[in-house]
Amino acid sequence: MVRGVVAMAALSLLAGCGAAVRVEPPAPQGATAAACAALNDRLPRTLDGAERVPSEPSSPYVAVWGSGEIALRCGVPRPAALDPTQQVPEINGVPWFADPTRPSLFTALVHRDYVEVTISPRHQAAAVLVDLAAPIKTAFPGG
Repeated sequence: MVRGVVAMAALSLLAGCGAAVRVEPPAPQGATAAACAALNDRLPRTLDGAERVPSEPSSPYVAVWGSGEIALRCGVPRPAALDPTQQVPEINGVPWFADPTRPSLFTALVHRDYVEVTISPRHQAAAVLVDLAAPIKTAFPGG
């Protein structure tokens, strides 16, 4: 699907030295958009040793670390591979769906909102997800 291609581009496409990483932003609406904007303000400057870098186009719904090694998109649609009855593991109180077809893709399930994180194999997925749990819980209270 297009979403998978976009997420993969977040991991591998760098426009040039010091340039922004191209990631297609989602288009959340209403309360989801507000929570995603709040999340953006709470995200860490570094994740698993990777510094946060600009994304192109600039969006309050996208965050990137390293050369696109870690990319977060907030307000994405429900993952197609997610079975609604499926149990998913929690990390620090946030349920994370690990896409079985894409081992680098994780989606936080908060209420009916979804935060997608693509993590390069160069990084420890568990460490990244642990560091994202507190900001996600704060931006999406009651999730």
